[in-house]
Amino acid sequence: MDKQFDNQAPQKKKSRRQKNQEPLGGEFLRNIFIGLLVLGVIAVTYSYISGDYKKDENITISQVARDVKGNLISDIKVDGDSLTLIYKDKSEKVSQKESDSSVTETLARYGVSSDELSGINVSVVDNSGFAFWLNYLGPVLVSILFIFLFIWYMSRQVRGAGMQAFSFGQSRARLTAPDDKKQKVTFKDVAGAKEAKEELVEIVDFLKNPKKFLDIGARIPKGILLMGAPGTGKTLLARAVAGEAGVAFFSISGSEFVEMFVGVGASRVRDLFQIAKAAAPAIIFVDEIDAVGRIRGTGMGGGNDEREQTLNQILVEMDGFEPNEKVIVMAATNRPDVLDPALLRPGRFDRRVTIDLPDRKDREEILKVHAKGKPLAEDVNLALLAERTPGFSGADLHSLMNEGAILAARENRTKVAQFDLIRSIEKVMLGPERRSHILSKKEKELTAYHEAGHALVASVLPHADPVHKISIISRGRAAGYTLKLPLEDRKMQSKNEFLDDIAVSLGGYVTEKMVYGDITTGPSNDLQVASGLARAMVTRYGMSDAIGPIALESSGGKVLFGQGVNDKEYSEKVSADIDREVALIINSALQKAEDILTTHRKTLDIIAKRLVEVEVIEKDEYEKIIVASGIELKKKDTIDPGVTEIKD
Repeated sequence: MDKQFDNQAPQKKKSRRQKNQEPLGGEFLRNIFIGLLVLGVIAVTYSYISGDYKKDENITISQVARDVKGNLISDIKVDGDSLTLIYKDKSEKVSQKESDSSVTETLARYGVSSDELSGINVSVVDNSGFAFWLNYLGPVLVSILFIFLFIWYMSRQVRGAGMQAFSFGQSRARLTAPDDKKQKVTFKDVAGAKEAKEELVEIVDFLKNPKKFLDIGARIPKGILLMGAPGTGKTLLARAVAGEAGVAFFSISGSEFVEMFVGVGASRVRDLFQIAKAAAPAIIFVDEIDAVGRIRGTGMGGGNDEREQTLNQILVEMDGFEPNEKVIVMAATNRPDVLDPALLRPGRFDRRVTIDLPDRKDREEILKVHAKGKPLAEDVNLALLAERTPGFSGADLHSLMNEGAILAARENRTKVAQFDLIRSIEKVMLGPERRSHILSKKEKELTAYHEAGHALVASVLPHADPVHKISIISRGRAAGYTLKLPLEDRKMQSKNEFLDDIAVSLGGYVTEKMVYGDITTGPSNDLQVASGLARAMVTRYGMSDAIGPIALESSGGKVLFGQGVNDKEYSEKVSADIDREVALIINSALQKAEDILTTHRKTLDIIAKRLVEVEVIEKDEYEKIIVASGIELKKKDTIDPGVTEIKD
């Protein structure tokens, strides 16, 4: 598939640093503020509840004596030195007597006789016992209790913050317990990867029945390295091994070992292995181990930087003095070429399991797994989807099914149709449609000719993949695209196929120059693809007669044996020869595309005009156009005897 006609200038995206953790000082001050606020609320509430907010009239003791003489008072309640006076009109007033005498003696001093008091009901409130002490000591005790609780809470916060400074060296691995059914994964949940699962079955057997191996003197590998492209299911396979064996599964990322403090990573490695030994039998899974397992001696800190100390500790733990038969270390990486040789030697990661991209049958099985729980329409054909998704990883296929369900839900349909899944293939490959990106009439015609040039060259050349779809509807950064898919999966690619692919990539460039006599920015991505492929033919695959069968660069674009990025193991003369050979391949492909487009100019015009009208041409309609023009359809791929295996 070609991502053609990139006429959009690259835009820089501003990255925003999200703050996931609040500074320790800010959190401490916030807790103090919350505590003081709660204290104030409690104090106000208590004072409101316990306080006497009745607006009773406070009168003097002489006024009380006059009211008694006037026979206005019916009851007198004595509470210590306080007097509550209840009048015959049901009103209440309060007063205060002398502290060293009773109420009778106090009123007698003001001329109230015993006969005048005899008609009044005088009662004394008993303030002795528990109620008395609770009434007087309650506020004090509550305040003291709250202060102690506040001090305990704040000291706990400070202690937690202080202990955090000493927990750097503790492992941060996530544990999946053997009895955790929600997170348990087995080999039934992993579609495809047959060979990888066969390699890992004996690891499961050892964890279940180690005596069978130990009795015969066999020693199970301590380390299993899962290698493969991103999204091929390395982590899922590791979890499946633990699920099948029913053992504890400790998972951690390689980057979680490294901190700004020297020695933290090594301490975490020691702590992780101690925990795993205590839970043995167990599996330790280190994802993206290349974060700490890169070749030593190339860091800016020499041999004493944090990453290298962490790697040294991993090497010791995996093959040190302590026997550790029931803890197996599994790791995953998509860059095995950068790992330190000491990590890959026997006794450490001595078993390497390669997980390839799924073939057609595996893709169909993976689609069935991801289709569970999704209501599919009757027209859904997963076998056809598997045919149209060569090169897709398991993660891509999961995204494909998910995008199809999203498209169906967006259009308020209850079932996922085949049309939704077909559209989701292109969305995963290129991005969403940009129908709001309206091209002018001239740009639309230019885009149509550009894509028609790609498609026509691909249809004429015998070693190019057949065209399945042409579109001038913008997707992602591409203003248009030509979808080419092979008739069958292949692991190797020949020199002639490379040459035809380069010619197809240049088809849009040649068409613009031929039809309009000018060049736009549209073919920029095409030129990058063609130039990179031509250079790989010369420097990696030995497909140049002038240079010969010499691998001058590794698959990652770096020199072999882990040397620096800018280091070259060839002279300036060889570099000039490489540039000359690359230019020769490009010019030859350019001439080939120009000859095809010149010969079939009428067909080019027909395809371009049809694209302008309908914007999208599917496989069936396109094949009718080229058959009517005398171009033979491809029935099967043509593979040359001299082929090259692609291991990118």
